[in-house]
Amino acid sequence: MSAQTEGRRLEGKVALITGGARGIGETAARLFVKHGAKVLIADIQDELGHSVCQELQTPDRVNYVHCDVTSESDVQHAVDLAVSLYGKLDIMFNNAGICGSSNTIFDSNNETFKKVMEVVAFGGYLGAKHAARVMVPAKKGCILFTASSVTECFGFGMHEYVMAKCAIVGFAKNLAVELGQYGIRVNCISPFAVATPLMTERFGLTKEKADEVIGSSATLKETALEPEDIAQTALYLASDESKYVSGINLVVDGGYGLTNPTFPMAIKSILFP
Repeated sequence: MSAQTEGRRLEGKVALITGGARGIGETAARLFVKHGAKVLIADIQDELGHSVCQELQTPDRVNYVHCDVTSESDVQHAVDLAVSLYGKLDIMFNNAGICGSSNTIFDSNNETFKKVMEVVAFGGYLGAKHAARVMVPAKKGCILFTASSVTECFGFGMHEYVMAKCAIVGFAKNLAVELGQYGIRVNCISPFAVATPLMTERFGLTKEKADEVIGSSATLKETALEPEDIAQTALYLASDESKYVSGINLVVDGGYGLTNPTFPMAIKSILFP
């Protein structure tokens, strides 16, 4: 019976996940391990990262490393450690990120703007750079980025966040062309709003309240986007099931970006005041 038949879709693969101590990254780490991968979780939240490893109770298949994605030495060390521990690197999931704070261009903060760009865009660049360093000689690999639905639907995202995520999508597409000749696939995942700790802390909401707010604006009703859904998308893109999928920005937004709600909302306000 094949590994895929058994449901272990990443059997024999090695993955490095940045921002893997909580939220989407943590969920992906747990799912990847479940599907047979050996995983190195990279984050700056050491206590949470070690806790995830202890819970999984598979020290031969999951480990943690402190990694500030804005530090090239940290990223280089994380990649080298993955290879040292597990012998190779098949999957680089550049997931680490932070939110912005601006509501308008006039209240944006220069230092916050630079920090978001540094973590999301520069951090993603460093992750891809050092992953490619070990993947190119092997002539195989998968590089993933967590982007956002703000790369496809504009007007509601914070400027620094939108700029950083759009930069990642452009970079991924460019990189897919360059690295394709070495058998390396590069893709982005762009989720709609999801109630991760990053989001709830940014807006001071409970998960329940965040789910309510997100659900009220969603196009697809009677269901809710969860971190597990994004992890499942990453699982697909990291597995051999997507062996000929490269250079895409896979939007997971329940159809939110298909329409501009402004006009129907205006009509409703007139007809049903």
